[in-house]
Amino acid sequence: MRPDPAGAARNRFQLTRAELDGYEEDGFLVRESVFSASELDDLRAAAEQTVAAATRLSRHGRTYLLDGKRFVDAELADAERVTVQFEHETGSETIRVIEPAHPLDPRWETLIDDPRIVQPMRQIVGSEDIALWTDKLNLKRPREGSGFRWHQDSPYWIHDCGHVDQLPNVLVALDDATAANGCLRIVRGSHRQGCLPGISDGSQLGGFFTDPARFDLSQERLAEVPAGSLVFFNPHVVHGSQPNHSDQPRRALIMTYQPAGHPMLKLNRCRPAGD
Repeated sequence: MRPDPAGAARNRFQLTRAELDGYEEDGFLVRESVFSASELDDLRAAAEQTVAAATRLSRHGRTYLLDGKRFVDAELADAERVTVQFEHETGSETIRVIEPAHPLDPRWETLIDDPRIVQPMRQIVGSEDIALWTDKLNLKRPREGSGFRWHQDSPYWIHDCGHVDQLPNVLVALDDATAANGCLRIVRGSHRQGCLPGISDGSQLGGFFTDPARFDLSQERLAEVPAGSLVFFNPHVVHGSQPNHSDQPRRALIMTYQPAGHPMLKLNRCRPAGD
């Protein structure tokens, strides 16, 4: 049999048995400093280009408020859309989240197919053929980036697909993530309970925030990682973050994968991942 250099290259990014066991037990795993300094420069430039494009699109989109927080659905071609979330202060023009991000800069398309991400995701999803479910750019600007309350991703998606257990996430840290700038916080082991109840407080979004009585906060872990790291995490794991109180940004792209053959969340088409 002839050697397969491409296959060998792909395989070197596979998760080890210990990593897979840790992911199953904890609901997340970390690989530090996967991307180089030059790659990070390019990805940070992509982030800012994405923000500029989203800013332009949002001027002509449909604006709405949820619990007083401003969202804009900006139209793309073929009746597709990007949702832009703004910071919570009234009148703020600072963008906090863009979903999906990949239609706004081609460098995200390359990242979606990167074998350092795709090969582990094939193992976690449990399928050699995988596709993108969604991706979002989280922007925590210095001193104004707001936090995210405790939540699971699965309750947001459970009504849009029948395979919510197979929607793992990967966070690509574009900046050093610390407690001071609002790093991701994960409740270890909380994924083993499946979808947990939300909060019944009469708000529009309360049902999407996890009832704190249903998980063990003593299992909180901080994903303080250097820029270029990857954090893989289960769709059922409870997670959140604090505001950015530092002078440093905390930007991250989060991509969610799924078995192949299913359309993306906001874009009515399939987007296969990998070669």
